[in-house]
Amino acid sequence: MQVMVDFCVVPIGVGVSVSPHVAECERIIRDAGLNAHLHPYGTVIEGEWDAVFAVVKRCHERVHAMGARRISTSMRVGTRTDKQQTMDDKLNSVRTLLARDQDS
Repeated sequence: MQVMVDFCVVPIGVGVSVSPHVAECERIIRDAGLNAHLHPYGTVIEGEWDAVFAVVKRCHERVHAMGARRISTSMRVGTRTDKQQTMDDKLNSVRTLLARDQDS
């Protein structure tokens, strides 16, 4: 099953900046070959369910290995059975509507 997951991994007790931890998770996603989009408060990943959730697990394992004793992760998970849809498809749908606003 295809899935889109928007997740935010927050290591607790590692100081104010979590950029090194985020970068490490981005490397894990990249190495897995999944399509992803980093944004200021998380990352959206799309792909097969097992592959995406395996990446989330690896991120937790790596962030713990970096010294975070606790991690809080928030996730939003979306699936569809009526059609295949990518992140780009969803964005383009909204962009098309906004372009119509400018044309009128």
